[in-house]
Amino acid sequence: MIAVMGAGAFGTALALALARGGQSVGLWARDADHAAAMVASRSNDRRLPGVELPEGVTVSAKLEDFADAKTVLLAMPMQQMAGALGAHCASLSGRALVACSKGIDLATLEGPTGLIARTCPGLAPAILTGPSFAADIARGLPTALTLACADAALGARLQGELSAPTLRIYLSADPLGAELGGALKNVIAIAAGVVIGAGLGESARAALVTRGFAEMSRLALALGARAETLAGLSGLGDLVLTCTSAQSRNFRLGQALGRGEGFDPAVTVEGVATAAAVSKLAAQRGVEMPLADMVTALCQHKITVAEAAEALLSRPLKKE
Repeated sequence: MIAVMGAGAFGTALALALARGGQSVGLWARDADHAAAMVASRSNDRRLPGVELPEGVTVSAKLEDFADAKTVLLAMPMQQMAGALGAHCASLSGRALVACSKGIDLATLEGPTGLIARTCPGLAPAILTGPSFAADIARGLPTALTLACADAALGARLQGELSAPTLRIYLSADPLGAELGGALKNVIAIAAGVVIGAGLGESARAALVTRGFAEMSRLALALGARAETLAGLSGLGDLVLTCTSAQSRNFRLGQALGRGEGFDPAVTVEGVATAAAVSKLAAQRGVEMPLADMVTALCQHKITVAEAAEALLSRPLKKE
């Protein structure tokens, strides 16, 4: 059995894909009422409506119901992961923990694998990330992801275990690079949404995405990640997806900022907290991150879109 902690859209979509591939999957919801509703309707109408849960998916609000699971996918928002690990670390002991979150913890400035390693020492954490929308995975559309793990044997086992007919998994030995790609692209996606929302044009978006990738790579390499990881699915691939589609919540938030509109506060947008964390982390390391700094300031309503654009365009000229 594979357990998925987190019955949001992405966790549910992964459970669907794995069950369709023949795996027995336990889907854990922290809200007992939510779990009961899914059991009754055999669907997740709250987070992923219109998709039926296959027979291979068992839903419960009790993690102990999935004690036989050797692999646990952590599919909760990044800012909730530390609390979830702290609450359930003892019961997760001896299992392979695979983070499926994209972001940087605002309190500790750690990525998901760093949180796992510190909170549950002795485990070799892995991360599953890459260009993917929950709706596409749930519909059975072909999707490719990166599974990154420093333990080669564990990584190879997880790669086979988590692959499915429409879910192609590529293996990486660079979890730091994979998690940084997934986190940093959300910040750039907000900026791309601002560009489109403000009517600044497709040429401006292309320039922003390109310079955003340079910015992502600059910080990731300074922190010890590999350049080839950032150029792969978990970096460039995910960046392209989230900067060009309104399915991305980060992009939609940016559009709202660019138009001067409000945005539903109940919708989780990982890039907001990540931008603030990235600005702090970059300042500590002496890495220049002008786009991340502008996104942070915009999300905190410290500057206007016009002021952000002027500040970026008036920066000193330099070589590419």
